[in-house]
Amino acid sequence: MPEFDAVFAIEVRSVISQIIGYGGALLSLIAVIHCAVQKPEAFNAVGTLSKGTWLGLLVVSLVLSLLFGGYAGLNLFALVSIAASLIYLLDVRTGIKDIGGSIY
Repeated sequence: MPEFDAVFAIEVRSVISQIIGYGGALLSLIAVIHCAVQKPEAFNAVGTLSKGTWLGLLVVSLVLSLLFGGYAGLNLFALVSIAASLIYLLDVRTGIKDIGGSIY
């Protein structure tokens, strides 16, 4: 029976890894869409990187999430892409929202 427990544990780990990987890709997609529809002046008012720089970082983040998240499991590239998306959404997006620079 110990073999069954090990196989079950590997399957559970694989499913959790896929959920986090695809969740990271979804998070990156949301960040890219939000960044794309914002005014460039809002980024300057917040005092952060330019819109083009953020959009480039987030698109690379989305590509890394799609390539290395999900079935490939969690690795450094997937975690870096999740971190970049979270920094944008939790810091830059809230700053833009606070100054009223959001278009919606």
